[in-house]
Amino acid sequence: DYLTKPLTIEARANTRTESAKVLNRRMRKKFNGTAAKPRLSVFCSEKQLYAMLVDDQNKKCLFFGSTLQKSMRKDPSTPTAEVAELVGEELIRTCMDLNITEISSYDRNGFARGERIQAFEIAIARYGFL
Repeated sequence: DYLTKPLTIEARANTRTESAKVLNRRMRKKFNGTAAKPRLSVFCSEKQLYAMLVDDQNKKCLFFGSTLQKSMRKDPSTPTAEVAELVGEELIRTCMDLNITEISSYDRNGFARGERIQAFEIAIARYGFL
């Protein structure tokens, strides 16, 4: 007599989970910015926000703004979320000067929508970018 164990098959979840950075790298291959429709890239560190409009075809940065710039942050005690909104408004002014009416993609670099990114998004959504 043979004792046989019942055959059990377990379904495994996806063992390879992709990080936000890897997903973002793959997305960047699909969306390339041009001079007329640049890519809007946002980086958010623990305390600051950095935004730039990128023309990938000519490899140029059309706009760069951060919450650290003295032109944005008049008073050092101003909350960073308020300064992030000013960065968004400055981005819109630059877009009007360059006759940019839309962006090819909004690239958050895998960062979650925190307080600073939301304040920035509110400012650029008024112009119709999001």
